[in-house]
Amino acid sequence: MSTKTFKRKLDGVVVSVKNDKTVVVNVARRFKHPVYSKFVTKTKKYHAHNESFEASLGDNVTIIESKPYSKLKKWELLKVNK
Repeated sequence: MSTKTFKRKLDGVVVSVKNDKTVVVNVARRFKHPVYSKFVTKTKKYHAHNESFEASLGDNVTIIESKPYSKLKKWELLKVNK
C-alpha cells in the first residue's frame, strides 16, 4: 500500500533574487472580510530554494512545499510561469 503525499502549491511573484540559490516570492490571497463583507487582499513572502537560478525579478512562479533548507527556506521553486 503506497501513500501519496500532497504538497501545497502556491503561485506568486518574485520580489527578490539577492540571496544565493534563493528567491523571495510574494503570494497574494483574497478573501471576504467576515464583518464588513468586503474583499481583502493579504500578501505573504516565502523564501524558496532556486538551485538552477532560473527565476528572475518580476517572474510569476509556482512554489511547492519541501524539506527545510534553512531557518526560513521551506519551499522550492517548481516552475516559472510565462
